[in-house]
Amino acid sequence: MPETPESLLARLESLGIPHVTHRHPPLHTVAESQALRGTLPGWHVRNLFLRPKNPGPFLLVTVEEETPLSINALARQLGMGRVSMASAEDLQRVLAVAPGSVTPLALVNANPGEVRAVMDRRLMSGDAPVNVHPLTNTATTALAPADLLRILALAGHAPEPLDLPLP
Repeated sequence: MPETPESLLARLESLGIPHVTHRHPPLHTVAESQALRGTLPGWHVRNLFLRPKNPGPFLLVTVEEETPLSINALARQLGMGRVSMASAEDLQRVLAVAPGSVTPLALVNANPGEVRAVMDRRLMSGDAPVNVHPLTNTATTALAPADLLRILALAGHAPEPLDLPLP
């Protein structure tokens, strides 16, 4: 049974992982997020869920929201060959989320090895919280980088650090 936003937040609580969750109207774009969030501190991200053209795992990319990104160049950098945006059906089947709700936290619903996760190295360390959707685009949850990585590791996923140009 896949995690829901409520069960995911309850799991964070049961594990003693500090987090702050803000409820808001549905957000579908970085621009909508920027317009609504006010002065919410920390890193703000965008996520891409990509399907490989050749057999292999899906790719979940999490980067700082303003980082310029070429999907084809990224796929080449990662040695993946050609990729395309995953379908809404893929999102639901693999991550159990709807379009607009892609988040690294959705890895709790993916089988280990089914998704290759890569994350902007800057998001993986330091003290600034990382703001991600808790499986729904009607909320944003702020987590310390180490705590985000911990919950992903417990789900069998360790994101690879990704070095990208600064925004």
